[in-house]
Amino acid sequence: MSETKKDRPWLFRTYAGHSTASASNALYRTNLAKGQTGLSVAFDLPTQTGYDSDHQLARGEVGKVGVPVSHLGDMRALFDRIPLEQMNTSMTINATAPWLLALYVAVAEEQGADIAQLQGTVQNDIIKEYLSRGTYICPPKPSLKLITDVAEYCYREIPKWNPMNVCSYHLQEAGATPEQELAFALATAQAVLDGLKDKVAEDDFPKLVGRISFFVNAGIRFVTEMCKMRAFVDLWDEICRDRYGVEEPKYRRFRYGVQVNSLGLTEQQPENNVYRILIEMLAVTLSKKARARAVQLPAWNEALGLPRPWDQQWSLRMQQIMAYETDLLEYEDLFDNNPAVEAKVEQLKTGARAELANLESMGGAIGAIEYMKSQLVNSNADRLNEIEKGETVVVGVNRWTEGEPSPLVDEEGGIMVVDPAVEQEQIDRLEAWRAGRDPAAVRKALEALTAAARNGDNVMGPSIAAAKAGVTTGEWAGVMREVFGQYRGPTGVSRSVSNKTEGLDEIREAVDAASDRLGRRLKFLMGKPGLDGHSNGAEQIAFRARDCGMEIDYEGIRLTPDEIVSAAKREAPHVLGLSILSGSHVPLMSDLMQKLREAGLSHIPVIVGGIIPEEDAKRLRAMGVARVYTPKDFELNVIMKDIVTLAAPPEIAAQ
Repeated sequence: MSETKKDRPWLFRTYAGHSTASASNALYRTNLAKGQTGLSVAFDLPTQTGYDSDHQLARGEVGKVGVPVSHLGDMRALFDRIPLEQMNTSMTINATAPWLLALYVAVAEEQGADIAQLQGTVQNDIIKEYLSRGTYICPPKPSLKLITDVAEYCYREIPKWNPMNVCSYHLQEAGATPEQELAFALATAQAVLDGLKDKVAEDDFPKLVGRISFFVNAGIRFVTEMCKMRAFVDLWDEICRDRYGVEEPKYRRFRYGVQVNSLGLTEQQPENNVYRILIEMLAVTLSKKARARAVQLPAWNEALGLPRPWDQQWSLRMQQIMAYETDLLEYEDLFDNNPAVEAKVEQLKTGARAELANLESMGGAIGAIEYMKSQLVNSNADRLNEIEKGETVVVGVNRWTEGEPSPLVDEEGGIMVVDPAVEQEQIDRLEAWRAGRDPAAVRKALEALTAAARNGDNVMGPSIAAAKAGVTTGEWAGVMREVFGQYRGPTGVSRSVSNKTEGLDEIREAVDAASDRLGRRLKFLMGKPGLDGHSNGAEQIAFRARDCGMEIDYEGIRLTPDEIVSAAKREAPHVLGLSILSGSHVPLMSDLMQKLREAGLSHIPVIVGGIIPEEDAKRLRAMGVARVYTPKDFELNVIMKDIVTLAAPPEIAAQ
């Protein structure tokens, strides 16, 4: 009897990057030594949104959620002693994807690599940024043009590179149902491929279709999630064959990487997250037909803050144990011809096809952005309602909440804290870089880039030339803003008042009574300072406050402290709510609270929500912040009652 032949395991990745390029480089080389087989680069928010580290909006954000890359020198340091020709590198970057890929190519050329042999992925999915992540820069149509520029360039110059990674991950994080996740992601892929049709020879188009990859999410309902992945496989094959006439099966293959769900990770009893992560991984590994090509897992403590190297190692070890200690890779698909699985897959496909047809009637993904955004806000509201009512059980959150203190959370909070000094160090390096480059070469490169953007030419060639000339991330993005304009995305919170949420009658009565005492309708202003675009929580707070009868002004994302102060002067709210998930809460709130005092607005109570360690929460309260909310505060009605109390405290009622 011959020995069973094992399948090759998926790529083991860890989504990583922080502080500085050199510190991240050390982390990457350590992770590769631990058995990681691919790199997955996390960039900080200024890099993602096209600002240099010394821009006003970058204050407090540098190096917090990823690595800052402001120029070619940073990219050199990031991949120092890492041979790019031998790597498979994933770069989670969207609005500035052409620029970061240009920097990567420039560094690879400096290393002497054969560019045609580079392998990896640039996410380059701007549509989901409008829906769920918020790191967009330009309006949808020119952004789609930049996506297709990257795809066309990669097709011609880097044929092994995946030029676009359709990202449904953040759709699920924003509350998408499985059917919505399927439909919205596939509609995005169709929008990109429709834009690429005329950019390559007709005979070569199937090869370009074959380079489109996906990046998905897998939640805790792992049977449904596994069926969703099988549905993705079938639907993508169907679209490639029927819509685009792709005959060869190898070009119709659904290729995807995955990070399992972070939305369900809990601040309460965080050790339980280890089991959640492992169970969620089953959805994308058990079924051979729908097995992920690359897997990266969050760490158990991501609801608390930035994971440490040991935390990331623990998640890497989960993958290695699954791949090498079990017999999973020795068998064909375990779920073929399973009636329960087949029925669920068909149900998901039917729902996704109906939603795809609906999107098509609106002009496809680009034309349906506002509709998709509102649907995600609605779905997320329903999800939260079910948790609040206990219909969806979350262990340690709404059931079995009593337990022993977690031994994993040490005196430092069980997370890694980025030294605030790294921001100034990064700014110093940026200033030195600007001082050491050839101004004439920079000016010439920016002029060529501007001309290409205005003329509708492919921007990749001029971007690579600009990288080599020393242009910075902010300067590159500045050209795109100048030529194409800057976009303000829909908030999705304008839905009519919901009657699904329980317990609102009492709060609505309290809002009415408070409004009578105040002499006008209780007004709540909500916004997101800094560059954090994760707006799901802010949208749900604004949505619920509106349902409770408050007058709402949701200012949206990416606000400076000065803009928030101006809005407070203009709108005269009774309570100001701010959401910050990037870890930049201390510097941003310090600046904002000072500006509110200087503007004579210190009488307005300020509440703040985010991933905020208790020590930082104490600092915020000492600054004058009235309430601090973290992921453990999932009962939105409690927050609504707090807003009413802050707007019209008992002493007002007594007068």
